Amino acid sequence: MSQKPSIPKGTRDFGPEQMMRRTFIFDKIREVFLKYGYQPLETPAMETLDTLLGKYGDEGDRLIFKILNSGQYLAKLDNSEKLYLTDHVGQEDSAVSQWLTGKISEKALRYDLTVPFARYVVQNRNEISFPFKRFQIQPVWRADRPQKGRYREFYQCDADVIGSDSLLNEAELIHIIDEVFNILNIRISIKINNRKILAGIAEFIGYKDKITDITVAIDKLEKIGLEKVKEELADRGIPARSIDQLQPVFELSGGNEEKLNNLREILHSSEIGLRGIEEITRLLGYLKSTGIENRVDLDLTLARGLTYYTGAIIEVKAMDIEIGSICGGGRYDDLTGIFGLPGVSGVGISFGADRIYDTLEQLNAFPPSTRKSSFAIFLNLGETEISWCLPLAAELRKAGIPVEIYPDPAKMKKQLSYANQHSIHFAIMAGETEIANNEVSVKNMETGEQVRVSLIQLADYFKNQRD
Repeated sequence: MSQKPSIPKGTRDFGPEQMMRRTFIFDKIREVFLKYGYQPLETPAMETLDTLLGKYGDEGDRLIFKILNSGQYLAKLDNSEKLYLTDHVGQEDSAVSQWLTGKISEKALRYDLTVPFARYVVQNRNEISFPFKRFQIQPVWRADRPQKGRYREFYQCDADVIGSDSLLNEAELIHIIDEVFNILNIRISIKINNRKILAGIAEFIGYKDKITDITVAIDKLEKIGLEKVKEELADRGIPARSIDQLQPVFELSGGNEEKLNNLREILHSSEIGLRGIEEITRLLGYLKSTGIENRVDLDLTLARGLTYYTGAIIEVKAMDIEIGSICGGGRYDDLTGIFGLPGVSGVGISFGADRIYDTLEQLNAFPPSTRKSSFAIFLNLGETEISWCLPLAAELRKAGIPVEIYPDPAKMKKQLSYANQHSIHFAIMAGETEIANNEVSVKNMETGEQVRVSLIQLADYFKNQRD
């Protein structure tokens, strides 16, 4: 019995048209990264489990795809280890689970591109100069529940600057965000906040040691609503009176400057909170000097769940559809310290290519050029005719015109049907008459119009048609 082919849930195949559109997204993002001086980098799909664990918080750690060691790993256990495992079979014990994972898995698929980047920086610190600006466009994997806009395998397009504390880097990354989505013709809202402000809020309500619990809950505000967030905060051990103290923060309104002024009054006794307010103020000042401050909103409920963020945090959403975050990032002050290189601050952003694709598709905003690869096709009218066309195709390709040749002398209807199915603009035909006159017949596949074009004018004709 033959096996029915399938792929794992949360993963996808990409056909030619999808790949043309995905390549369009990657190319546009890459062009902007290069324009701002970022250098390309790639890291392995696999990292050691030790590299990844403990960098994303408890929820993130649970979503890491672990890779089983090869060979008979359980057979390598000694008798005391086998007895320990037997005694704990069926028990819900995180310590046992962690112990067993260490025995059967030493590697994992990368969860994001930032932690591998930090690992790379530490390993290559003597070969790179700081500040180091890199971009990376590669897939990542998360053992998440597949749903609309959320996949287990997806691409990220990251840009990071490491080795600099300057808030100019945050401003530059926001400019990159603005430019990329302007090129892609997606209307966006850019939200910013600062983890120091969130730490100040936690201090203000008397629970600075619960900053992680508070930020994880607050980060879900838009998704689950205020009442559910309050319930989650209560479940995480925050008393009702402290939760009530958060209400004025949640209700702050007005422009960025008004929010910051009101926040200064609320957090006047929190040193770390005031530092966060000062950083946001300086960042907005940089953006104002280049004219894009009005495209950025301070959102004090923005938390972003990753625990390595320490300063500015950024999140981008499409304005015309509901799909979740399509870009995000933030400042991390000591991620490299985990790997033995302390005191090296970095900041980065990550474009979610898959959600950007879904956004463009729902908005029907992909340009027509992303639906086809060839601009023209030489129809095959026979061995003599196609031999005469071969050098013409070569000349057009040298001129930058993507063309192909139909390989078989099939019926005209079949060849034209192929051109239509592949959204090819023009069909080129050369029979006895055209060859005798050193010209070709060119059919516009969209309008049906057919013209004769001399060989001398052929390349210019198609260049003008593309323009």
